[in-house]
Amino acid sequence: MNTSLVIWGIVIYTIVASLIAILSRKGNLPGMSGYFIGNRKMNGILSALSYSATTYSAFMMVGLAGLTYQGGVGALGFEIVYFTGVSLILIFGPRFWLIGKKNGYVTPSEMVGDRYKSKAVAAVIALVSCLFLIPYSAVQLAGVGYLLQGMTNNSIPFTVGVIIAVILALFFSYTAGIRSVVWTDSLQAIFMIITSTLVVILIVHSLGGFTQFFENIQATKPESLSVPGNGYFSFITFLSLTIPWFFFSISNPQVSQRMFMPNSFKGLRQMLIGFLIFGLIYTLVSVLWGFSALQLYPDLDNADLATPSLLSSSVVPPLLGVIVMVGILAAAVSTIDSIMLTLSSMFARDVYGNMKSRPDDSKQLKVGKIVIPVIAILAYAFAELELNLIAVLSVAASSGLIVAVPATIGAFFWKRGTAPAVLSSVLVSAFLVLFLEATGTKPFGLGSGIWGLLVSTLLFIGVSLFTKAPKEKAEEFISIMKNYHRKVSTNKNG
Repeated sequence: MNTSLVIWGIVIYTIVASLIAILSRKGNLPGMSGYFIGNRKMNGILSALSYSATTYSAFMMVGLAGLTYQGGVGALGFEIVYFTGVSLILIFGPRFWLIGKKNGYVTPSEMVGDRYKSKAVAAVIALVSCLFLIPYSAVQLAGVGYLLQGMTNNSIPFTVGVIIAVILALFFSYTAGIRSVVWTDSLQAIFMIITSTLVVILIVHSLGGFTQFFENIQATKPESLSVPGNGYFSFITFLSLTIPWFFFSISNPQVSQRMFMPNSFKGLRQMLIGFLIFGLIYTLVSVLWGFSALQLYPDLDNADLATPSLLSSSVVPPLLGVIVMVGILAAAVSTIDSIMLTLSSMFARDVYGNMKSRPDDSKQLKVGKIVIPVIAILAYAFAELELNLIAVLSVAASSGLIVAVPATIGAFFWKRGTAPAVLSSVLVSAFLVLFLEATGTKPFGLGSGIWGLLVSTLLFIGVSLFTKAPKEKAEEFISIMKNYHRKVSTNKNG
């Protein structure tokens, strides 16, 4: 593909997105709550689009397409399990929103720390999130690097693509905090869903239509239409990949923090419904992309180059290919800037903010802004390792974040949960996941996420039974929905 066309696409996107980010500064809200969660004033449509753009990043159009190319239809099952896990928002979304609004929480780790009456819990969860989410940010950066490198036949090197993504993410994060991120996310979500759908329809049509499309696969790569197919998606592998992904909506703080942002219960419902519609379309599109690449480029050395190869092929008109490329770039940037904001808010609020002499809100905000470029530099350094299979690396990050899931579930559903139990379960399990990932060890063939969740759950329950729980806070969290429904009922009757 013509490199100058790719460059112009990036330039035009940068100008348009930057203008939107700058305009979002109007009415900007001060303080930690304003900068990082929009002072809980986001409407449902914006929340849905931002949630979608943050979640469906380079992982989908580059990672899921690559996973489909690598392992076949099992990738669709993998993503459907995540989709099923979104139902957790039905359970936890209202609880996060109500307790967050009542107590003024800015971060999920602050919420969990307060539930167990422990600053150490908040700090540990914040630091563990940084430990695993920075590599996940690097995965998004790598997705941009592979995309631009593949589409221009290395005229734009991998490193240059990564740097472009870092600069854009930093600019959007600093312009107006979460407000600029949400508005640019919304633009990016609409842009990428429309363009990617148009292109996949065009590609399938060029390959003979949907019936012929799958007949071609059946004739040349029949194993890709079954599970385990070529052997990649064995049951144990499938389980190891999907379990961490199932809990994504409550284990990943850049996503769960979004539950604090809607301006009402109605907005929260709109966010969930909009996300589900968006996600279903985008999942099917990404899988079809992977199958398309399998037909047109059956011998790629790196499965993550499936999407770049498609976009630079003769099947896709160059202008349309560049438009979709910009959509994928935008999706990756939206995830990166969201992660940078979330991690910086967690560090400022729950690590720096929980020091012996608690700093005020303005000082926490200053620290948060200082931390943002530090996170970007660390993510850039990790991305330069150029590790393969973006989808698998994304799951590895979720495997580390899953260790806080028992504490989060226990916060709302088990009065006996205690701070020592949270600390032991999170720390021990996080080190276990790190060890298993670093050494490539899979006891009984099971991935690190399953072991992390199992050990974390056992430690959380076991230690809680031998330590004292904060009864007042436990009652407040567990009864939050009951009290809300009682209040609504009283208002209706009144």
